[in-house]
Amino acid sequence: MQGVQWITEDLFQQVLEEARSSPRKRKNFNFHGTMEDNPHRFLNVMLQGTYIQPHRHLFPPKPESFLIIRGSVAFVVFDEAGKILECRLLGDDLGSLSAGGRGVDIEPGLWHTLVVLSDEAICYEVKPGPYRPADDKEFATWAPKEQDSNSGAFLTDLQQRIRTMLT
Repeated sequence: MQGVQWITEDLFQQVLEEARSSPRKRKNFNFHGTMEDNPHRFLNVMLQGTYIQPHRHLFPPKPESFLIIRGSVAFVVFDEAGKILECRLLGDDLGSLSAGGRGVDIEPGLWHTLVVLSDEAICYEVKPGPYRPADDKEFATWAPKEQDSNSGAFLTDLQQRIRTMLT
């Protein structure tokens, strides 16, 4: 049926395969038609070990919503210097006092990242469009860029800090 996009297990498997083939260990599947559309709605399919550099959406200001459909992630909010202000578990098998449920909605300007805790995680995200790479997000200067050689060490340290906070 035209105008309807079904979110199915087959779709999950297709995008998971693409994520497994990606050096970034993640893949988006867009439901919006173009990068100019508003809002943007997409699946962010991530594998454990993917590194998402902490960032914020301030200029232009963009709120974001995240809903974890499968798997578990830590959603981390930082201050301006990179100190963790809050960390909540989202998704499956939460068994923790710091569980945040299935999702989160954040205001513009918050430094944040997701850390995949399960083998794979499927997140449904919504944020305002249009997408313009030059100003969509501001990356934290206190965290390594995705392609930096020390991004793996940063992610490992962040995972350890998350475990300490949540136990």
